[in-house]
Amino acid sequence: MSHSSYGRIWAEAQGALADLLEDEIPPTQLHPQKDRLQVFQTLSTFYLHYLHIFRRLEVVYDQIVHPQKRRVVLHVLEGVMGRLVELKNEMVELEFSEFHYFDDVLQDLKMTPEDLEVPIPRYFVRERMKALKEREKMLAHILAKKEHLDQKPIPVQTMSVERAVQLLQVSERARQGRLRAHFMKEIWQEEQRTKRRENYSPISSDPHLAATLIQKVWRGYRQRKRTSKERLEEMIFLGMMAPQLPNLSAAQQRAQQVESSRRRVQEDHETEYQQALVTIKESVHLVDGPDIKETMQEQLRQWFLECRDATGKFPDFPSAEDGGSASIFAQKTPEQVAAELAAKQQEKEKKKSKGKKEKNSSKERKEKKKDKKGKAKGKGGKADMEKDEEKGWKMSPSSFLPTVTEGAKLYREVWQARDEGQNFIQRFDPQLVREEKRMEVEEEVRVQVDELMRQELKNLKLTVDRDKGKKKKKAKKANKKKKKKGKKGGKKKKKKEKDLTADRTIESLYEELVLEGILIRPVNIKLSEYIGEYSYLGTSLRQADIEPMPSLSERQTADRFVWRVASGLSVCP
Repeated sequence: MSHSSYGRIWAEAQGALADLLEDEIPPTQLHPQKDRLQVFQTLSTFYLHYLHIFRRLEVVYDQIVHPQKRRVVLHVLEGVMGRLVELKNEMVELEFSEFHYFDDVLQDLKMTPEDLEVPIPRYFVRERMKALKEREKMLAHILAKKEHLDQKPIPVQTMSVERAVQLLQVSERARQGRLRAHFMKEIWQEEQRTKRRENYSPISSDPHLAATLIQKVWRGYRQRKRTSKERLEEMIFLGMMAPQLPNLSAAQQRAQQVESSRRRVQEDHETEYQQALVTIKESVHLVDGPDIKETMQEQLRQWFLECRDATGKFPDFPSAEDGGSASIFAQKTPEQVAAELAAKQQEKEKKKSKGKKEKNSSKERKEKKKDKKGKAKGKGGKADMEKDEEKGWKMSPSSFLPTVTEGAKLYREVWQARDEGQNFIQRFDPQLVREEKRMEVEEEVRVQVDELMRQELKNLKLTVDRDKGKKKKKAKKANKKKKKKGKKGGKKKKKKEKDLTADRTIESLYEELVLEGILIRPVNIKLSEYIGEYSYLGTSLRQADIEPMPSLSERQTADRFVWRVASGLSVCP
C-alpha cells in the first residue's frame, strides 16, 4: 500500500473518532440510566466502535513513515487503548463477569465475530526488541552457567582387550548376516518373476474387466493418499508432529517485502528527524534567541512602568513556582496581575491565621449541628425524592478521553487540511519542528530573563523606595532568625529504612533469581494458537437467566486485554 492509502485510513479513523467523541461528550448532562440492558447496549456499542478505530490506527502506526505523523497517531492510539480498557472495566462492574457477549450488537452493527478480535499492537514488541534480546541473552548466559555448575562428572568405564574383540566380532557377524539375507531375498524375488513369466496367459479383451481393474488400482491409490493425509492431520493435532506452514503466494511475499521495507524507511526517517531536532534548535537559539530575549526584557520593563503608573508602586515579580514572567504575558492588564499577586499574598496570610480561628469556631459548629438536626426532620421527604431521582447508572469520569480529544484536535488543526503534495518521500516538516523548538527556546530564555529582571526590579525598588526597602530588609532578617530557631527545636530525625539490596546490582539480583529457579525461560506460545468458535447464543441465554459457558474465543479476548493491551499502557485506570 502507498502513503496515500495509509493517509486515507488515518483520515477515516479520525472521522469515526470525531463522530464517536460527539456521542461520548454530549453538550448537556445526561440523566442516570436505570435499565441495565440499555446501559450494556450503550457500553458495548462504544466498545465496538473504539475497537474498530483501534485496529485501523494500529495498522497506520505500524506502516506510516512520516515521523511527526507517527507521534500524533501514537498519542491517539494510546488514548483509544486506554478508553477500551475503561469501557471493559465498566462492563465488568456492570455484569460482574469478565466475559461479555455482543451477538445482538454485532447483528445491529453488521459486524462479524472476527471484528471482536483484539489485535496486539506490533510496536509493543518491535520497539522493545533490543531490550528483549538483551534480557534473553542474559538469561541464556546464566542458564548455561547454571548447567555448567550442576553438571556431574560421568565416570569412564574401562574395557579389556578381549571384551573389545568380542564386541567387534559380534557386530561384524551381524553385518555379514544382514548382507546374506538381502542377497537371498533378491534370489527369491528373481525366481518368483521367472515363474510368473512362464505361467503368463493373455487377458481377454472384455472392457468391463478392464474397467474393473482400472477402478481397483485408482481406488487403492486414492484411499492410500487419503489415509496418509488423515494420519498426518491426526499427528499434528496430537502434537506429535510440527504443522507444515502454508506456502505464501507471490502477492503475499511481495506484501511482506513492502512492509519490511517501509519499516526500514521508518527507522531512516526517525534518525533524520532526531538529528534535525538538535540542529534546528541550535539554529533557532543562535538566530532568534537574542531577539526573543530583547523582546521579553522590553515587555517586562514596559509592564513595570504600567504597574507603577496604575498602582503607584512597582509590582512584585512572580516567583518561578507561579510561572515567572509567563503569567505576565498571558494577555492580562497590569491591574489584573497586581490584583492576582495581592490575592495570593492574602491567601498565605489567611492560612497562617486559620489555626487560631479553628479553636474559636469549634463551639459554634456544634451549636449549628444541633439546629440543623431539627430542620432536617422536616425536609426528610424532599431529600428522599432527590435521592430516588439521582439513582441509576452514570458513566465514570475517564482518564483517557482528554488524551483522545487532544489528539483529535491536533489532527484537525495541523494535519487534516495540510497540503503535502510536494512531500512524496514523507520526510519530516522542518517548519513544524522550528515552531516547536522556538517554544522550547522561549522557555529557556524566559528563565534567564526572569533572573535578570528580578535583579533589575530589585534595583529599581531600592533606588525609588530606599527607606521602605531598608525596613523590609530588617523585618525579613528578624523573621529569618525566628524561623531558624523554630526549625532547630521542631526537627525530628526519622529512622531510615534499611535497603537490603544497597550493594547489589540488577544483574546480580536477576542472576540469583535464575539460579534459585524462580525465573525460568517461558515457552513461546502465541495467543493465536487458541482455537475456538464464538458463542452466538450468549445474549439469549443471559436474557433467560442462564450463564453461558465462555468459549475459547471469549477466553482469548479476555487474556489479550489482561496480558497485552492493559499491561502495554504507560498509565492504566
